[in-house]
Amino acid sequence: MATKCGKCGPGYPSPLEAMKGPREEIVYLPCIYRNTNTEAPDYLATVDVDPKSPQYCQVIHRLPMPHLKDELHHSGWNTCSSCFGDSTKSRTKLLLPSLISSRIYVVDVGTEPRAPRLHKVVEPKDIHAKCDLGYLHTTHCLASGDVMISSLGDPKGNGKGGFVLLDGETFEVKGTWERPGGAAPMGYDFWYQPRHNVMVSTEWAAPNVLRDGFNPADVEAGLYGNHLHVWDWQRHEMVQTLTLQDGLIPLEVRFLHNPAADQGFVGCALSSNIQRFYKNEGGTWSVEKVIQVPPKKVKGWMLPEMPGLITDILLSLDDRFLYFSNWLHGDLRQYDISDPQRPRLTGQLFLGGSIVKGGPVQVLEDQELKSQPEPLVVKGKQVAGGPQMIQLSLDGKRLYVTTSLYSAWDKQFYPDLISSDDRRQN
Repeated sequence: MATKCGKCGPGYPSPLEAMKGPREEIVYLPCIYRNTNTEAPDYLATVDVDPKSPQYCQVIHRLPMPHLKDELHHSGWNTCSSCFGDSTKSRTKLLLPSLISSRIYVVDVGTEPRAPRLHKVVEPKDIHAKCDLGYLHTTHCLASGDVMISSLGDPKGNGKGGFVLLDGETFEVKGTWERPGGAAPMGYDFWYQPRHNVMVSTEWAAPNVLRDGFNPADVEAGLYGNHLHVWDWQRHEMVQTLTLQDGLIPLEVRFLHNPAADQGFVGCALSSNIQRFYKNEGGTWSVEKVIQVPPKKVKGWMLPEMPGLITDILLSLDDRFLYFSNWLHGDLRQYDISDPQRPRLTGQLFLGGSIVKGGPVQVLEDQELKSQPEPLVVKGKQVAGGPQMIQLSLDGKRLYVTTSLYSAWDKQFYPDLISSDDRRQN
């Protein structure tokens, strides 16, 4: 799902310096077989993205995981830019937490970057026993040298937004980051800003709710998240919960890259809006909606109105642009956020989606488009699905986009995505 550019090293002294780094030559891409007709393990694909290479835009290596039905999802590094200048630290390990099995794979990408190998497997029983957590999502490396991974639930699939701590050298499970009994009721993504002693986390739903697909009745029952949780970074405890007005299913959250910034954005998937969170003078935090994608009235779909479903957001390293994907509508957007309170749409590109011409869905009323977009065809083949996970190159000139959200939801909303190839790319 989350594409990672393959560049090992100790990091950069600042986000702006990182923009001057060398161009990426490979990317790593988790590929998912769960909920398909193929009984095979998920794997990590290595893709050559060097325009000078004869293998440009080809998969040059596949690393299969040793187990079935893990549901690889996000990925993260073993060390981060806060370790700049420390010659003993480098990004040689890529961590692949499993959303369903709760297993964590540690992949060696340093020995041979173009042919990664499995370094270690952290089994679910260790995470369950030491943390009482499971269904793992976001990985962030910490300045302490540890690695922190968010959870969606407890081992039984009930909602529980806690955080697993791993030793960044041995990858042994150390326990939870939060204090005992201090987990949020739901979890998903998180981002931290040490200079303001704060971390912000988001909510999807309990694993038992979302595991087998999306049921609109679960929204009516209040089973999906609509809160941001604010944490004291030093004390490891939640200090404020923000209810998002018109903010259902807040998924990806991003602080501005400026390490002194006291604001950021969260993408609310089902409400299809972007909300800005910011620090008040008194030290508390607030949110405000700054972008709204209007729904489309449709025929031939599961509901009479189709939301955009914002599933991923990111910021350029210079904090100039915000990008996000509308997985259902099928468009990728760029906004100028020079004024974070008033983002300005500067680019839009359709890459598939559910409303393309010739598909089963007819758009009856559209506040934005005059006609339904054309299907995305690459090398004579129509691309199934819609834009989902996005990764921007360091210099901000290339955006990598994948199409899979989560296998059960892929199967429900984009059945052609399941059967269109011998693998699916998260």
